[in-house]
Amino acid sequence: MKIGTQMDKVLTGLSSRPESVGSTKTPGKTASLDGGVGKSATVTLSETASLLSEDSAAFDAAKVARIKQAIDNGSYQVNAGAIADKLIGNAKELLQGRQG
Repeated sequence: MKIGTQMDKVLTGLSSRPESVGSTKTPGKTASLDGGVGKSATVTLSETASLLSEDSAAFDAAKVARIKQAIDNGSYQVNAGAIADKLIGNAKELLQGRQG
């Protein structure tokens, strides 16, 4: 899992989009929630939030439940070597991006 990679791609894509002069921004996705007698709320997502929600990867709920159960019962094993390898790889990638 790479940290920040997806977010960087989305934000870079948004900042590089040209805006036409004199255009009005269109609001993002809108959702309404009726929460009881006479109560309602309207939520509007920004373009960035809409893109992030579309781009977010689905997760395996069963795997999350298994890991949570393993943590709860004390049987979860952390692979320190794998974590270290991923951190080193991510650091190398960041340094190469700054040099190039």
